[in-house]
Amino acid sequence: MDFRAHKPSDSPAIEELFVSVFSRSEGEQEGARIGNLVKEVITSTDSRDLYGFVAVDGKQIVGATFFSRLSFEKDIDVFILAPVAVHSDHQGMGIGQALIIHGLREMQRRGVSFVTTYGDPSFYSKAGFHPISQDVIAAPLELSQPEGWLGQALTDDAIETIPGNCTCVKALDNPAYW
Repeated sequence: MDFRAHKPSDSPAIEELFVSVFSRSEGEQEGARIGNLVKEVITSTDSRDLYGFVAVDGKQIVGATFFSRLSFEKDIDVFILAPVAVHSDHQGMGIGQALIIHGLREMQRRGVSFVTTYGDPSFYSKAGFHPISQDVIAAPLELSQPEGWLGQALTDDAIETIPGNCTCVKALDNPAYW
């Protein structure tokens, strides 16, 4: 299994991966919605605000994840990990965790201070994420499941309180994803 940064030529395969995975687990409508989200993340986000990583088995992309910038009044590098998918035939093999850890190491190498995510605490805790209060790092939109707001420091420092409002990239700025 190889892990690498995504390339523009990977975009169709990545979009199809997300459509397939989410259609199978959540239904076709959700698959189409998440596929559209991925397409928008890739096409509408400035390259300085987006990092994508893929897991490749042979020549097939079997996993993908994106990190996009969260912006605050204070100048600090914070990114959100979202979305993540692993091909249905490759789930349960640790590929998702390995891909996330690869991405986190790359984000740390790029000088990112903190990474957040919004999802299943039992899954993301395996990659070092912990529940965080919105008093520490505010989510960009109202959370339907606040227990899923998670974060981790990529420096030796603890997660510090970041005052003020938070905004996300345009593609994620939709209450339906929160």
